[in-house]
Amino acid sequence: MFTFTSILEKYKNNLYNYHFKVPDKIVKQLSKAKIKRFICTINDGSAFHASLMPAGEGVYFIKINKELRQAHNIKIGDVASLKIDKDESKYGMPLPEELEELFLHDPEGNKYFHQLTPGKQRSLLFLIAKVKSKDKRYEKSFIILEHLKEQKGDLDYKILTQDFKDKKGII
Repeated sequence: MFTFTSILEKYKNNLYNYHFKVPDKIVKQLSKAKIKRFICTINDGSAFHASLMPAGEGVYFIKINKELRQAHNIKIGDVASLKIDKDESKYGMPLPEELEELFLHDPEGNKYFHQLTPGKQRSLLFLIAKVKSKDKRYEKSFIILEHLKEQKGDLDYKILTQDFKDKKGII
């Protein structure tokens, strides 16, 4: 486990927005321990999956989205205590139960999903998990697996976006 304090900052560009810079000492320790993805806790609150993001010139940070800022009641300039633990999960984020269930019934879709790079897997998991409705998570999961089968394992985000529009409400 690694702990440090940092100030919530915001970049002027809109690419990364809100973040906590990670001290060089912690970056080196994470690198030495070969930890790329981790579970981060802010002020002993709820934990979330994260990774180091490079800002250039040897500076690294952890992105903080609106939901995390609201959940931890933090704003720009606030000092926070952060705790980092190695992420031992399979995907670097939770697997939505809806997709997990579809994996059991769709071996071909399961196979194509697991042939994707870990980053693409996480992107798809995020697309599913951000939906609040259980039915809509099933629908997104189904459309993603169908897309992967139709594309023979290739992930084409442009086509997938169109699939989400064209196949909306099919379940």
